Amino acid sequence: MKRNLVNFSEVKVLIVGDIMLDRYWSGPTSRISPEAPVPVVRVEQIEERPGGAGNVALNIAALGAKAVLLGAVGSDANGKTLKGRLTAAGVNCQLQVLEDIPTVTKLRVLSRHQQLIRLDFEENLTAINRKQLLAEYCAELAEADVVILSDYGKGTLTELTEFIRLANEAGVPTFVDPKNSDFSHYHGATMVTPNLHEFEAVVGPCKDEAELVHKAIKLMDKHAIKYLLITRGEKGMTLIRPDKTEMHVPSLAKEVFDVTGAGDTVIAAVATAFASGLAPAEAVKIANTAAGIAVSKLGAATVSIPELRRALLKEQNNSGVVNEEQLMLAVAEARAHHETVVMTNGCFDILHAGHVHYLNQAKTQGHRLIVAINDDASVARLKGPNRPINTIEKRMAVIAGLGSVDWVVPFADDTPERLIEKIKPDVLVKGGDYKPEEVVGADQVLAYGGLVKVLGLVEGLSTSSVIDKINSDKEKIS
Repeated sequence: MKRNLVNFSEVKVLIVGDIMLDRYWSGPTSRISPEAPVPVVRVEQIEERPGGAGNVALNIAALGAKAVLLGAVGSDANGKTLKGRLTAAGVNCQLQVLEDIPTVTKLRVLSRHQQLIRLDFEENLTAINRKQLLAEYCAELAEADVVILSDYGKGTLTELTEFIRLANEAGVPTFVDPKNSDFSHYHGATMVTPNLHEFEAVVGPCKDEAELVHKAIKLMDKHAIKYLLITRGEKGMTLIRPDKTEMHVPSLAKEVFDVTGAGDTVIAAVATAFASGLAPAEAVKIANTAAGIAVSKLGAATVSIPELRRALLKEQNNSGVVNEEQLMLAVAEARAHHETVVMTNGCFDILHAGHVHYLNQAKTQGHRLIVAINDDASVARLKGPNRPINTIEKRMAVIAGLGSVDWVVPFADDTPERLIEKIKPDVLVKGGDYKPEEVVGADQVLAYGGLVKVLGLVEGLSTSSVIDKINSDKEKIS
C-alpha cells in the first residue's frame, strides 16, 4: 500500500460532538509579578481557533475531505466567531444556537512556546434540542462515508449509543474520541481512540504490553468495539484488532511543542483514511504521521494534505526512488512551495565522475532534480544485448545516493518524451554537445514556457569508455 498516495476529496465525514472556542494569549515574560509568585506575560498576540469537535472538522477540511459538523454554540460573540472560522475553512456547519448558554471557551496563556495556564468558561449543554440533533444526524447519515463522535463530556452526546446504533443500521462506520470512563456508551463503535491515560482509567494500570493488549481485547469484546486505537504520547500508538496481532506504531514526532488537539488530528486522519478505503493498519500509520506534524506546532493545529503528503513521501522514500504516481505528488508539493523542478534522463549504467559532475551542475539549475532512468529492456534496445551491466534497481539506488538528486524514476520507453509531457519540468537539462532544440522533449518544454539547457560533460569519461577500458585490461591480463 502506497501511504503517500492520499486523496480524500471524495470522502464525506459527519462529525457530531462538543464544539468549543480555543483562545490563545501569547507574549514574552521576563519578570515575576510583585503581587504573587507568577510570571508576568505581556500579551502581544491573541488567536482564536475552533476546538473540540470543531478542531476535528477543521482537520478533516484541511485533509481535503468534505466535513459536516453538528453541535451547538451559544448566542454570544464567541459562537459567531466559531461558526465564521469553521465556515471560512470549508466546513458545512449545522449548529444549534443556544440562548442564555455561553459558548464553551478555553483560554490558554502562553509564553516562550509554553502553556502557563488554561482558563475554562463553560456550562453544560443541557439546553440542546436533542430531537432536532438526531433528525439532522439521520438526514446527513444517508450520504456520509464515516461518522466521528467527538465526546468532550460537555453534554452534546448524551445519547451517544443511539448515534452509533443509527450509523450501524445505515452501514456507516463510527469513530469515537472518548472522554467517558464508562465504555458502554461506545457499544458497537467501529473504532474508539482513547489515550493511554483514558484507557487505564477504564481498565486499570497496565504493567506491560501483554497486559495492555489483554485488557484491551476484553474491553472490545464486552462492548462490541471492532478496533481500539490507544495513543501513547512518545511511545506512539497501539492498534488492537480482532484475531490479529496488535500493531505498535512508533511516534514520528522529532520535536513536541504542544499536544493540544493532537487527539483531534488522530481521529480526523484515521477516520478519513479508513473511509477512503485504506485498511485499518494503513489508516493508523497515516494518522500517526499526521499527529507527528500536529504536535510540532503550537496550539490546536490542523494538518493539511500537502503537509501530510510531503511527510509521507519523506518517510517512505528517503532513498529518493519513486514511481510515476509518487513522483507526481512530490512535484506537486515542490511547486506548492514555489520550488523549481529540473529534470534530466539517461541510462546511467556505470556511474563515473562525469555523471557526478553533470548531475551536480544540473542541480544548480533549480531546487529539485529528477533523474529519469531507462529500464533494462529500454537500455538493451538502445545499447545492445550486452547492456545494461547493472539492473535498473541497482542503477536507481546508486543515483539516488547522490546528494544532488532528489528523485529517481524509471521509464520503459525508448525516450523520456511521455514522462516529460506528464511532469512538465521547469528546466530540462542534458549533457553533451547538443543544441537545446535537439534535446529530446525540448519541443514540449519550450511550448509551455520552460527552459532547456545543455550542460558540459567531463572529457574522456563515458560508460562506454569505462567498459572498453575494463575489456582492454582483461585482454592484457589474459
